[in-house]
Amino acid sequence: MRLAVTMTSDFICPWCFIGERRLRSAIADLPPGVEVDVSYRPFALNPGMPAEGLDRRQYRSAKFGSWARSQALDAQVAAAGEADGIAFNYDRVTRTPNTMLAHRLMWLAAQEGLNQTLLAGRLFTAYFTEGLDLSDKAVLRGIAAGVGMPANRTDAVLDGTAGEQEVRALVDDAYRRGIQGVPYFEVGGMALSGAQPAAVIADVLRRAATLQAAA
Repeated sequence: MRLAVTMTSDFICPWCFIGERRLRSAIADLPPGVEVDVSYRPFALNPGMPAEGLDRRQYRSAKFGSWARSQALDAQVAAAGEADGIAFNYDRVTRTPNTMLAHRLMWLAAQEGLNQTLLAGRLFTAYFTEGLDLSDKAVLRGIAAGVGMPANRTDAVLDGTAGEQEVRALVDDAYRRGIQGVPYFEVGGMALSGAQPAAVIADVLRRAATLQAAA
């Protein structure tokens, strides 16, 4: 049996990184015979972000009232991520990027039949663990090459307009459907919001598989 799961997320969302890791753990706990196909839909946490991104300290200080408050929130996320094997190295992160190009690479991966899960994991790790700037085309070219994306198709995204309208339409669709927070998972007729524990996600997947088998 094949089960389709859709994850709506943004690559600057730390809880999306945690949620994606927990989804993988939940899938690994499913009984034999249940295969899961995960597709990724884009979300824009900061739709007005400049294309080149912003200095993270300045941006977060303005958003949360102070840099100390931002650091306290980062520490909470880092502590939560440790249990899922994620290293949040916020001391390396100097920019808050515009993630539109990263989302367009995900769109390209789907068009090319490539492993979106591999690319998503790489994008999350590049930003939160390695501190790389996802607004930087050179960074994105390296990530794309590392997961086997064709260079000419990558160039069509990074230097052209390939996928731009399609990704913006998907972001707009998420807003229209009332998605206000991410990660947001959809499986069968069920939806799950937030980085729920892996056991909770696994339970939803099992129930969806049972309903699908009975249909």
